[in-house]
Amino acid sequence: MSVLTAGSQRDLVDAVSHDEHLDDGSKTTLGFWIYLMSDCILFAALFATFVVMRGQTAGGPSGRDLFDLPYVAVETGCLLVSSFTYGMAMIAAHRNRRAATLGWLALTMAMGLGFMGLELHEFAKLIADGSGPDRSGFLSAFFTLVGTHGLHVTSGMIWMGVMMAHLLRRGLTQANLTRLACLSLFWHFLDIVWIGVFTVVYLVGVA
Repeated sequence: MSVLTAGSQRDLVDAVSHDEHLDDGSKTTLGFWIYLMSDCILFAALFATFVVMRGQTAGGPSGRDLFDLPYVAVETGCLLVSSFTYGMAMIAAHRNRRAATLGWLALTMAMGLGFMGLELHEFAKLIADGSGPDRSGFLSAFFTLVGTHGLHVTSGMIWMGVMMAHLLRRGLTQANLTRLACLSLFWHFLDIVWIGVFTVVYLVGVA
């Protein structure tokens, strides 16, 4: 029976640890895809509810009376630009350029904050005008769908802030690259959902 030397044992442990690290990264990504699929189901249910409740205005204002398309187009532009800047952050990360990655993430955060500021202003104006979520079934469905998306964007920005802190402290490690990739999936997913919101809620609503 062969006996492993201390050096061989260390090499074996390092190899196993390396394999486990790679497995952890792949499992994390797979698990996050599963989470996104569950989020798809959530948003599908909210979209279906909104479509059913669109005409339930209870004698109150409809989307045609409330929605300002140019204003919402600016919101949409902020989110679309943030998707581009996050893509640039991922390119910089894979090139091992930490400063550039942080810069693009900061721009993405700024676009996300702009989007949320515009959305909250829209909500505040609607509520001040007496068109809050308790006004009708239509408005309840509207606030729930758009507000749920907004909560996801807020969560994404918190996650992004945490990732920026990780990059400043530990750099572009393999673990951080995996986390950035998962956040990329999440952020682009929210962009796709918002395109659906813009189309189904706003464009159809003012037609």
